[in-house]
Amino acid sequence: MKHRNCMRREFLAICGIGAASSTLGCGALAADKKARFRHPNIIFILADDLGWAELGCYGNNFNETPNLDRLAKDGMRFTNAYASAPVCSPYRAALLTGQYPARVGITDYLRPGDKPLSTDHVTIAKLLKKNGYATGMIGKWHLTGYRHHGAKVEVRPTDHGFDEELINEIKGVGNGANFFPYVFRKQKICWLNVKKKRLAGNEYLVDRMNIEAVDFIDRNKDRPFFLYLSHFAPHTILNGKPELVAKYRRKHAPPTSTRTNCYLCQDAGKTGDPDNHWAPHHNPHLAAMIESIDDGVGMIVKKLSESGLADNTLIVFTSDNGGESNVTLNGPLRGGKSSLYEGGIRVPLIARWPGKVSPNTVCDGVTTNVDFYPTFASAAAVSIDPKQHLDGVSIVPMLGDPKSRVKRDDVYWHYPLDKPHFLGGVSSGAVRNGRWKLIEFFETGKCELYDLGADGGEKTDLSAKFPKRAAEMRQRLSKWRKSAGAKIPAGQKVKV
Repeated sequence: MKHRNCMRREFLAICGIGAASSTLGCGALAADKKARFRHPNIIFILADDLGWAELGCYGNNFNETPNLDRLAKDGMRFTNAYASAPVCSPYRAALLTGQYPARVGITDYLRPGDKPLSTDHVTIAKLLKKNGYATGMIGKWHLTGYRHHGAKVEVRPTDHGFDEELINEIKGVGNGANFFPYVFRKQKICWLNVKKKRLAGNEYLVDRMNIEAVDFIDRNKDRPFFLYLSHFAPHTILNGKPELVAKYRRKHAPPTSTRTNCYLCQDAGKTGDPDNHWAPHHNPHLAAMIESIDDGVGMIVKKLSESGLADNTLIVFTSDNGGESNVTLNGPLRGGKSSLYEGGIRVPLIARWPGKVSPNTVCDGVTTNVDFYPTFASAAAVSIDPKQHLDGVSIVPMLGDPKSRVKRDDVYWHYPLDKPHFLGGVSSGAVRNGRWKLIEFFETGKCELYDLGADGGEKTDLSAKFPKRAAEMRQRLSKWRKSAGAKIPAGQKVKV
């Protein structure tokens, strides 16, 4: 009932219906709603491993992102948006379920033989589909094991409420295989459910996904739709279009690579990494891949405008976790992908919704991706299914007013690992409360406390200076773990 009442209040606010309207008779109110409200289209665009500081509108002066910068100028840019995990599968599970990864039971990236996201969940796609939306999923799924690798059960996007699934992986992700026929090295099959190429020349994966997104909009322009465009880019091994890579090489000479065992260079008969796939900053492949994603955003906005749908479409753009520190700098934030420091979990977030989101606004309110489920449900004015517990809170009020804040005290992370991540991340959990953030390391039992208001780069651990605050936040984190059913690997010092 609580969610239903909230949806109704936000529905009235979205429609521009004042509080007095709620006293109208049912028939009059229904007629007023119908006259003044059309269910909005929702487009969710997710980049893979795109760091917080990679876009021009977030201060990057090397990567060129004119369409995303324009999207931010036409809408709202968030400065305290978070991923619910520092790696991909937990983020995606949280997005679709509105639940923290600890509650879902997916807390690390899924391996090819792992169990999938349970179909017992009423995902946001299922909910919207049930309420008349066309639903489409394009790109990276990563919420299942694959029969190709011997998984007993393989669960596809169509099993979770999507009418269409396009350009999805059918086996372990083929790093670097970003050109048709999308076969990595000497592997025998294409790693995607792609049978034929659609673009002339050397078809590039991001470009193919972009045209599929535009076509989905065109097919469904006469009904409300939910499009989840989930890019595989710019995940390593980075591999951009040659003409764009050359452009960025000219713009700034790449530094010495962080790795010398580059498979793509090796397969081309080269020694080391002369093609700069692993340049630690000013990486020409990273910049090229981001520009290709940006091109797609421009294509989508153009199609919406041509179809007369622009004013009734909510577009959200974000990333599933922070940038990989082998190929980019996440400064001024500390750390990167696989870490619960800010560089691993704070992400860019842009929302555009003409008439509902004021242009060129910046919101510093804290939000995390479990909030998208109730946000999209609220935007669509649909009630939450009582079978689906939600940890998230709708940010529709923040979209309407950047000074508004969600009614929630804490944001939590749970990232248990049997062994350190290959990028350096360790078994840990975290909680943010206002400007304060505590990270708890499970293997040592150590805690670190940071004042993000004064120290966004997390340079100074204040746990010794403020022991009471650290202890109180640690207790809140422990209590939350119990409530969410979180698991911790055996032998680690922290207990649930």
